[in-house]
Amino acid sequence: MSNPTCALILRANAIFLLFASSAAFLADIAGSFFAAGPVASMFSKAPYLAIGSAEAHGLAFILGVLLWRAVPGRQSHLTAAGIHILLGSCNLLFWDVFVVGDVLAVGYVTTVLHWLFVALQLTAAASAAPRHVQQS
Repeated sequence: MSNPTCALILRANAIFLLFASSAAFLADIAGSFFAAGPVASMFSKAPYLAIGSAEAHGLAFILGVLLWRAVPGRQSHLTAAGIHILLGSCNLLFWDVFVVGDVLAVGYVTTVLHWLFVALQLTAAASAAPRHVQQS
């Protein structure tokens, strides 16, 4: 896989994380403090329950910024794959969030994209030349 292709995969990954995490974070805040949106039924009566979700979505945004700036290479691609293994696994383990929030389409799209990025990032990592450290 060429370096420009690897860079494009990292950028597409970053864009997905930035947009998806922003939307989800806003939904967390709206549901927790304004009793609005898809997670309102879960968080409006006990806003403190949203801490894990808000933190996860905020951290996903920060990771998106880091991936946007990442230099293509094995380590960057493995890190990106790890991000999506975690997020995709959490989506599957806590699938009821999408059911209760009546946002199954969001669950399907984001989960499929997480696992697609796992495959793309692992492919890019496998094709990246190993980095040789010069000894002085």
